Amino acid sequence: QVLLVESGGGLVQAGGSLTLSCTASGSIFRINAMTWYRQAPGKQRELVATLTSGDGTNYADSVKGRFTISRNGVKSTLQMTSLKPEDTADYYCNFRLTEPSTLRARDYWGKGTLVTVSS
Repeated sequence: QVLLVESGGGLVQAGGSLTLSCTASGSIFRINAMTWYRQAPGKQRELVATLTSGDGTNYADSVKGRFTISRNGVKSTLQMTSLKPEDTADYYCNFRLTEPSTLRARDYWGKGTLVTVSS
């Protein structure tokens, strides 16, 4: 079983920065992709940033140039700068792993961390 734990959320003023981290533990064979999602109150969950095993990245248009996703082993980091009130949301990490027994991909999710940006 794999467990993902996020950290780094909190309250910040507009224009400020925060760094979120997501660390995996358990039996990990291969990480295919690391992705951060967010969900604001009353809105659907949306993709924020993805980092693939080949170091390809993809960002939501709303965060391009402000957010940076990176990886260090089984840890994913989302550096957020120039934060805006509309970035306020619960942020979730998602790891897409290859299961060693079946070689099939499986998604794992963290429980989320709240980011609040005040104006």
